[in-house]
Amino acid sequence: MSDVPESTGPERPDGLVVDPNDPATMRTARSFGAAASVYHASRPGYPVDAVAWLIGDAQRVLDLGAGTGKLTEALIELDRDVIAVDPVEEMLEELEVAVPGVPRILGTAEDIPIEDGSVDAVVAGQAWHWFVPERAVPEIARVLRPGGVLGLVWNSRDTSADWLRESGEIMHERHDASATFESYVRIGSPFGPIEEHTVEWREPMSRVRFLDLVRSRSYFITAPPEEQASTIAALETLLDTHPDLAGAEELAVPYVTRCFRARLR
Repeated sequence: MSDVPESTGPERPDGLVVDPNDPATMRTARSFGAAASVYHASRPGYPVDAVAWLIGDAQRVLDLGAGTGKLTEALIELDRDVIAVDPVEEMLEELEVAVPGVPRILGTAEDIPIEDGSVDAVVAGQAWHWFVPERAVPEIARVLRPGGVLGLVWNSRDTSADWLRESGEIMHERHDASATFESYVRIGSPFGPIEEHTVEWREPMSRVRFLDLVRSRSYFITAPPEEQASTIAALETLLDTHPDLAGAEELAVPYVTRCFRARLR
């Protein structure tokens, strides 16, 4: 769902949500519905080679927390049979526009509305931090066939670029997600050991799209109007004045895609 893990309401010390049904969590999660079209237009996709590593030879894949279909698009490009599950109807409506014909089901990681042993892989893009692992892991194992794979993937902006680090400060990013993945990417039984793969790449992005990317984030959507306005104004100033950008209308935004996978024992 989001570019990096954010606070989403009541949470545990490791940053994971305690209960996805908590009203504060539900308000934050469903805030994406109000900006679904902006979300899809602004968010980057996933490198196909990263997704190919994530799923291996799996043919029938469940995209869990599919959102508007950014990961679904890469799976379709790899000619996989995909089912999309998300708890926000507006996001799935955007997915239908982006990848028509993919089965769309309202559901959560803790209550997946498909049959036992019906998919070869379950993948989650920008979504694992929204799940309750103690409930989601057994449910994911239930829908997987023996030997199936669970794949988790995140796109993170590479904040080693100074202007992106400064933009993160303006956007009140709470921490560098790339430094903390290992602290909460814990799967456990009945899955085997976690494998990891990283892809570095750049996304061409207009200045307008970059600002829309900010507008698609849950913290921004739920912020008061005056805070939204001040955030955008500060980012516009940064884009106008930072020496690495010199007021450029086209940006090359560096990303790191972190992939994790584990097989059902």
